[in-house]
Amino acid sequence: MPASKTHKVPVSVLVIIHTADGQVLILERADAPGLWQSVTGSQDAGETLEQTAIREVREETGLDASQFSLTDWGIENRYAIFERWLHRYAPGVTHNTEHVFGLCLPGVMPVTLAPREHLQYCWLPRDEAAERCFSPSNAAAIRRLPNA
Repeated sequence: MPASKTHKVPVSVLVIIHTADGQVLILERADAPGLWQSVTGSQDAGETLEQTAIREVREETGLDASQFSLTDWGIENRYAIFERWLHRYAPGVTHNTEHVFGLCLPGVMPVTLAPREHLQYCWLPRDEAAERCFSPSNAAAIRRLPNA
């Protein structure tokens, strides 16, 4: 079933924003306080996955991912969409395919949050960031980073 403007496409990106020395950016969801994650978002019709990653990073953090090292990690995760968010997808859509990217920054940087999406952010060492993430695929992706 094709997605309409009112339904999300069940293809998304997960962007692990990190520094070379092992600091990882995580964000607290505005629609689910207490749930922390990396930048994530659904692909828009006609976008490449890289374009989706760049757009989502800009929307959620104010950072321009095209100015830094954005890498497609070649990892796809297919998972059941959380029941609380199923209404965002077309009827009958139950699974999403997530594509993992890394964005390496030269150092910890301040970000500008989209207030409708996130309440706060923090930079944490790799293992602490992974522990705080509610999504197992997000935590696993963070743990793929070298331990500084």
